[in-house]
Amino acid sequence: MNFIRKAFAFIHRDFIEATSYKADFFFQFFLIFISVLVFYFLSKLFGSAVVSYLEPYGGDYFSFVLIGVAFTNYLETSLQSFSKSIRDAQMMGTLEAILVTQTEIPTIIISSSFYSFIWTSFHVIVYLLLGVFLFNVNISQANVLGALVILLLTITTFSSIGIISASFIMVLKKGDPIASLFTGLSLFLGGVYYPITVLPSWLRKFSYIIPLTYSLEGMRGALLMGCSFTALGPNILGLGIFSLVMVPLSILSFRFAVNRAKRDGSLTHY
Repeated sequence: MNFIRKAFAFIHRDFIEATSYKADFFFQFFLIFISVLVFYFLSKLFGSAVVSYLEPYGGDYFSFVLIGVAFTNYLETSLQSFSKSIRDAQMMGTLEAILVTQTEIPTIIISSSFYSFIWTSFHVIVYLLLGVFLFNVNISQANVLGALVILLLTITTFSSIGIISASFIMVLKKGDPIASLFTGLSLFLGGVYYPITVLPSWLRKFSYIIPLTYSLEGMRGALLMGCSFTALGPNILGLGIFSLVMVPLSILSFRFAVNRAKRDGSLTHY
C-alpha cells in the first residue's frame, strides 16, 4: 500500500505539470494524426512492390508500419522519462531530499516514470484507433492477451535500458551515449519501418540482439495475425531473457550512480 500511495503521488505531480501546458497537450495529438497520414500515403506509394516481404504480417505496409511507429513510442519514453526525471529533480534540488527519505531507490525510479508510460499508452491507443476507424487496419482477430504479455515485457526491458541511461546522466552530467546509440541501432535493426528480412543475412543477425525486434515482431503477430502463444513464444522468450538480465543490472547501475554522485558531492548538480 505504501508503494501504491507513493506511486500515485508521483503520477499526480507529473499530471499537474503536464496539464499546465494545454497547447502542447493538443499539439501532440495533431502530430500523431499527421504522422499516420504520412505513412498511409507512403503505403500507397509502395503499392504491391513490397508484398512479398510483408506476407508474414498480412501483406499491408500501412498496418505494418503503424504498429512499428506506435510501439516505438515506448522505447523513446523509456530512454527519455527516467533521464528527464533525474535531471528535473537535480535542477529543482529535490533529488537529494527524496533519496534521504525512507523511499527505496526502485520505488523512486519506477514511480517517476509511471505517468510517462500512461501517457505513451494513450498515444498508442490513438494510433491504433486512427488506423482501425479511418484507414481500415484489421485487428479483429487480435490475440489481445498475447499482445498485453508482450507489452508488459517490452516496458520492463525498455525501462531497464532507460534506467541505465539515467545512471549515465547522473554520473556524466552531460551526454548520454546509451540513449543515442541504442535508439539509432533500434531504428535501423529493429524492424520499425521495414521488415528485418530486407537486411542482408549477416546484418540481420544483429537484429536479434535488439529487444525492439522481438517486441515489434510479437506485437505484429499478436495484433495483425492473431498468432497463438505458441507462435509468439520465441518473441516472449527473447523479451523475457532481456528482462531477467536488464532489470537487476539497471537497479545496480542506478545504485552505483547515486553512490558515486554522493561521493563526488554532485548529486544535485546537472
